[in-house]
This record gives sequence, structure tokens and C-alpha cells, in this order.
Amino acid sequence: MEKRRWHKSYEKGVPASLSYDEITLPQMLVRAAANYGDRPALTFQNATLTYGAFKEQVDRLATALAELGVAPGSRVAIQMPNLPQTVIAIFATLRLGASTVLTNPLYTAPEIEHQWNDAGVTVALLMDFLYEGRVKPIRERLGVHHYIVASIPEYLGFPLNFLAPLKLKKTTPPMIAKVEEGPTVHRFRKLIRRTAPHPPPVDIGLDDVAMLQYTGGTTGVSKGAMLTHRNLSYNTQQVGAWGTGLEDGIETWLGCLPYFHIYGITLSMLFPIYKGGHIVLIPNPRDVDAMIKAIVKHRVSLLPAVPAMYNAINQKPGVDQLDLSCIKMCNSGSAPLPVEVMERFEKLTGARIAEGFGLTETSPVTHSNPFHGTRKKGSVGVPVSDTDAKIVDMDDGVTEMPVGEEGELLLRGPQIMKGYWKRPEATAEAIKDGWFYSGDLAVMDEDGFFRIVGRKKDMIICSGYNVYPDEIDRVLMSHDSVLEAATIGVPDEKRGETVKSFVVLKPAHDATADELIAHCRESLAAYKIPRQIAFRDSLPKSTVLKILRRELRDEELAAREAAG
Repeated sequence: MEKRRWHKSYEKGVPASLSYDEITLPQMLVRAAANYGDRPALTFQNATLTYGAFKEQVDRLATALAELGVAPGSRVAIQMPNLPQTVIAIFATLRLGASTVLTNPLYTAPEIEHQWNDAGVTVALLMDFLYEGRVKPIRERLGVHHYIVASIPEYLGFPLNFLAPLKLKKTTPPMIAKVEEGPTVHRFRKLIRRTAPHPPPVDIGLDDVAMLQYTGGTTGVSKGAMLTHRNLSYNTQQVGAWGTGLEDGIETWLGCLPYFHIYGITLSMLFPIYKGGHIVLIPNPRDVDAMIKAIVKHRVSLLPAVPAMYNAINQKPGVDQLDLSCIKMCNSGSAPLPVEVMERFEKLTGARIAEGFGLTETSPVTHSNPFHGTRKKGSVGVPVSDTDAKIVDMDDGVTEMPVGEEGELLLRGPQIMKGYWKRPEATAEAIKDGWFYSGDLAVMDEDGFFRIVGRKKDMIICSGYNVYPDEIDRVLMSHDSVLEAATIGVPDEKRGETVKSFVVLKPAHDATADELIAHCRESLAAYKIPRQIAFRDSLPKSTVLKILRRELRDEELAAREAAG
């Protein structure tokens, strides 16, 4: 790769270009099982699968899936939280040369119908309560031929496997359901137990599609990004090159990032399996108690998480009395990481958070701060090995912007998707001359560090000036009383748009709107200062705890329309 200004900022020992291991995703598991067969691979509550047992479960399920018609090119839906069944299902599907369609467990029936029919799903693996509550009523509208139904207790050890069903029946809604088996409905564990581990041999190419990873649909109907084995394998190795000092077969990851999200897939599933690491599974990404307990009990050494997770750990009463010194490295992505949250967590643990950046379409990692080298707080770091980036004029999409000036971030590298599934026009719009147009607005400094200033579609235009919500949110969250903040643009007759911020205060803290506006005046130009501040008990978030500004906008517009 040609020399770039950010290469001088790489940590010592990290090369600008890698010599890649030409390994598909199923081959990662085969190698880990051969090298670390007796070591723990997956832990859920009181039960652990070694790599040898994990691979056998994958081979059994792959054999069963082949008998149900799954073959190279098939699309298989997987709709589960982070459980052993989820990881087994993913690798069994990949083992057959099929593509996974990972589906958010919170999706409604219309969202499921769109995604599965768009992908052409023929087999679906999902939780029993999801099948009964959401999928069974719409079966006639789906093209799925077989359903494999899993249950949370089936991979628990004694006595939790007997006690859990009683507890799960009492949740609202219940997280366990009785499912009637039949010719097209199969029980997950029973199917595995009765099937021999002899999947058919399949020739899988690095450029075959491994995952149809659907975007969140924040700007319209969700699209399936076609991620190949090469995209995901190479990105895993790019992350691995960044993680200097990690020992193969030794480290323990906290699997709290949802596996239906690309950040969770690469950073807390593929990366640990590539390294022969131990994954401690956390099904509920909002369960901070379970996260902290797992870190302490299993001496977790790697924690990929989102800012809201770090903030939740920081705010947990009594956390400063616990020994969290086992954590070696932390990644943060998906949303901007407030400096105050970073500094508080690092003080608690002694670990260092490397904030990074990526998208579904980039497998996902394109940027990261070095783990041990120079780091710039508030930035997403520098492009990782073999990744090129530039910032262009947001209007013409071509003119390269000077250092220090904002524009749209363009990306190029081996982790960039093949394209959007069945959407050649959207693909042509997103990838031009080998560059992926991210839709994110960024600034690069003299050392090659990038700072994301917002999304093109989130940008607020006040009296002709560009205003970036992320910048305002960072300033608001630097106030001692503010826990969370989200800023949007609202219609204004004189200015076109004006700035409105929604704020959640920390427990037992007080602040007035005037006080927060005065705080913003210390750091922001006059046109960026919020004209309105609304206090809330919480902010709407996605399942990966990303604040949903679009919901705030929808609520605001609905309220204005109702008020005339």
C-alpha cells in the first residue's frame, strides 16, 4: 500500500500492509478445534463448551441442515440472542457454503417478513418464544421451508436447566414457549443429538458470500450487505494485527455485543475464535449486572463494547470496589465515546479503550486508535492496515478536502462489501471507482487521525451554517450533571432549522436548561448552541444501545403537527 500520513501514527510492530492467512470462516473453527480442542470456547451461565465439543455440535447441525436442503448459496435466517445455539447455527450454516441472515430478536412481524423474503430465506433457526409469538402467525407469508426452534435452557448445566424454565415463564413477555414439532418444525438440541457429525464436503471460496448483513434501515427499507468470507476473514486479521500482545488460546472475551450486529460478529465472535479464545456469552446487552459479574468471575481480558455499556458500568453503584484489573484491552464503536466516560472506565480498570469506527458495509472495522501507541481522545483513530481513506466535498463527492476541513468519508480496502443484495442501483451509488461512500462526515488532522462529526443525513443547517449533532452532544455530556444527550434539528421559519437537544441527567443531579446553554456557550459557536433543551428520563435506543435520533425527530414532528 502507498505511504499515507497515518502510517507514522501506527503502534510499533503494526504493518501498513498484511500478509493474509487465506482462511475461510469455517476453517477458523477447524483450526481452533485442532489446536485448542480441550480449551473453553463458549460459556453461557454455568455451562461451557470446549472447542472440540463446539466443533462437533457445528458438524452435527451442519449435517442436519444439509438433510433439510441447505446447500451452497442457500440463505439461512438466525434470530437469537447471544447463546451457544447462535454461534453453533452461524458456523453450521457457513460450513455448508450457505449465507447467514442474522435477524434482530426484537424485530416485529413486518420487519421479519421483509428481511426473510428479501433474502430468500429457506431455513430459519430461532427461539421458541419468537417462533410462537411472531413468526408462526405469518408463516403463510414467508418462503421458509423448515424452522429449527431453540430454547434458552437447553445449553445450561444442572440445576439451572431445570430452574430456568420456571423463571422464563414469568418474564413479560415469557421467554420460553411450547412448540409443536412436525415435518417442518424441529427442536434444536434434539435435532443435533440424533444427527451424526458428518456434513458433506463443500468447496468454499474466499469470495463467496458468508453473510447477508442487513443495515438498520434508518434511511429507508433495510438492505442486505453482501459480506464475503474474504471481507470478514481479512477484517478479523486486520483487527488481530492491531491487538498486539494478545496470546493465542489464552484470552477471554466478553460476548455482550449482539451477534446480529456486525460489530459483535467480528470483534466478539470471529476475532476470539480466530485467536482460539474463550467467549463468555451475555444474551442481554442491557444487563450490566451480568456483564460485571462475568468480567470478575471469568477474568475477562478483552471487552468490545459500545459507549452506553461503558457508561452503565461506570454508573453501577459499588463498581469501584470490584477488581476489574483483568481487562487488558477494550474497543469502543457504534457511537461517539465521551471523553469523561472513557476516563472514568480507564480509572476503574487500568485498561485502555481504543475508540474505532466502521460500518455494516465494511465488515466493520476501518479505523481505530492504537491500543498502546499514540491515541487522540475524541477521534476514531487512524485507518487500519491495508485501508485507504479520504475526505471529499459533500456536495460534488469528488474534490478532496484539505487537512482539517470536513467532508464525506470515503473508504477503500479488502473489508469493503461485495455490494447490496439484489440492489445494483444502491450498490452503484455506494461504491464508485473502488471507493465506498460512507455517508459519514469527518475531519482528518495532520497525523492522519480522523474525527467523525456526524452523518450526512443528521446534519442540521441553521441559517446556512452546518451543525453536527455529535459535537453538541459531546459538549453537553461534558457537564457534570449530564448522563446522556441527543441533538436534532427542528423546523424553524427564520433559520430553516434550529437546534434542539434532549438530555438525561445523572441520578441525584440537577441542571436547568439555562445552565446547560451557558455551558455550551463556553465551547460552541453561537449558531451551534441549542435553542431548546428538553429533559427526559431516557432516550430511545437500538438493541446495540445506539441513540435513535430518528425517533426523537418523529416524536417532535408529530407533537408539532398535533399542536398545529
